[in-house]
Amino acid sequence: MNTVYACIDGLAPTPAVVDAGAWASRRLQAPLALLHALERPAPMPPVGDYSGVIGMGAQDVLLAQLSELDEERHKIALESARHMLENAQRRVDPETVPSLQLLMRHGELIDTLLELEPEARLVVMGEHHRAAGPRKLHLDHRVEGVIRTVKRPVLVMPTDAFSPPTEFVVAFDGSETARRAVEAVARSPLLQGLPALLATAGEPTATVTRQLDEAQRVLQAAGFTVGTQVVPGEPEEALPALLQSRGNTLLVLGAYGHSRVRQFIVGSTTTTLLRLCSVPILVLR
Repeated sequence: MNTVYACIDGLAPTPAVVDAGAWASRRLQAPLALLHALERPAPMPPVGDYSGVIGMGAQDVLLAQLSELDEERHKIALESARHMLENAQRRVDPETVPSLQLLMRHGELIDTLLELEPEARLVVMGEHHRAAGPRKLHLDHRVEGVIRTVKRPVLVMPTDAFSPPTEFVVAFDGSETARRAVEAVARSPLLQGLPALLATAGEPTATVTRQLDEAQRVLQAAGFTVGTQVVPGEPEEALPALLQSRGNTLLVLGAYGHSRVRQFIVGSTTTTLLRLCSVPILVLR
């Protein structure tokens, strides 16, 4: 359980995913694997039985040609994936990471990561669907699927460029999920040495203040410099605005504190923040 898997697909966030993976590899002193899951292209549409119209021989020839086209598409996808991995490899100085490997697997990304889960310490991936307002729909389904399914931390890149953060913000609501996220940060070397802010959206009640103080003490005991802040409003609006005002930061979230049924009815703050925030997001299980 020690490898950083940077999941690349050739789309816009790929450079950020590679750079963030290398950064995490250095911070954790863990091997880095650049991973591409090659899904076989969808088959060409089926051809109906037109043998009575075009003749049996012509039907067979058409089916053979479609089969050849499917195979050619697969070869092109394979060659493209090789080039993608090689280009990604050139972004990483092998002298700066403990080790570097290229992995190409056939199949769905989630299935691939589930196979690799016992060896994984961190998964890094890009998020392709951005939102202009606080609606609770249309998160990139692959990101949500990985976070819900793979029981490892996931670092999500929402943009096409990554700069090592100079601080981090923990979205803290006092829940058991949020407390576990704080404890995970305290145990890990990933963010050690960076100033931290524990941020809660809402009103500064006595309970909120007490919960923030408790979480602050956990991080301080692990050597972090930690501030706390209560920002008025709903998390979906208040936290993205706070992050935007702070510059080069990283957001830490606990993953999905409620049942899937409840999230379907009332929405998930985790999902919404993943869609709306423009900074790297570390989601902890």
